[in-house]
Formats: sequence, C-alpha cells, structure tokens
Amino acid sequence: MKPTREAKRQMKSASRLFAVQALFQMEASDSDLDAVREEFETHRFGAVIEGDEYAEGNIDLFRALLNGAVEHQGKVDKMTDRALVAKWPINRIDPTLRALFRAAGAELTLGNTPPKVVITEFVDVAKAFFPDGKEAKFVNAVLDHMAREVQPEAFTGTSP
Repeated sequence: MKPTREAKRQMKSASRLFAVQALFQMEASDSDLDAVREEFETHRFGAVIEGDEYAEGNIDLFRALLNGAVEHQGKVDKMTDRALVAKWPINRIDPTLRALFRAAGAELTLGNTPPKVVITEFVDVAKAFFPDGKEAKFVNAVLDHMAREVQPEAFTGTSP
C-alpha cells in the first residue's frame, strides 16, 4: 500500500530530525558520515527503543541532507555566520543548533523544497530539542536570512 500524503510528510519531518541528530552525533563523537548514516538507517528508522517508537524516515531525504551538510559545510557555515550576530559565529553556538543549521542549509541549497517549508520544518525540529520556544524564534530568524540569501526569488514581493 502506498503511503498517504500525510504519511510522506511525516516521514520527511522525521528525516529532518534524524539528520540533525546524526550531524550532532558526527560532531560529538568524531564519527564519519558512513558509520552514522548506517547506524541511523539500521537502528533508528522505525525502531522501538526502550518503549519509544521511532518514526519511519524518508531515506532519500535523510541521505541528501547528510551528504549536503557535509559536502557544503563551508558554504552553509559561512551563510549561517552572515545570519548570526557578528560576535557569535557558528562555532560558538550550541552544537544542536549548529547541526540544525547545517541540515537546513543543506536542504535550502538543494532547492527541492520551498524555503518557507524548510523554515517551518526546522523550527519544529528546534521546538523538539528546545521546548521553551526561545531557540525556535532564533532558528526562524536565522533560517529566514539564510533562505533569502539562497533563494531570493522565493521571497519576491514579500517584506524582508
């Protein structure tokens, strides 16, 4: 049976969350891309761990985000730096936020998803990690700046 539109959306959302977790893990443990990707695809997608059921993910999107974040990390980090306050470069922010900006930057750079959807999705990811909402507002502002830089045509006719 083919997944419904809603199921496909949920799988993409899960893949974004998994990508942020995987990028964080790569940085925290100094693991390589292939090892972390394999671990997530084998042990997280659809798994039940300690009674918690993990969502199925969209493997193609997950891989594209990881590969894009690694391949374009320099570009994405510079784009993020331009969106941050001058005295707070990307290497000084929380590692979870750094992973989130790299995954979102990769998706924005791919250009397959409307930037407003990317922003909304990754703001939701931020809310999952930081439930008080303060970081979600910060993520929204940074991603809006990044999206306008990468895909300005998507914002034509809208206020900055």
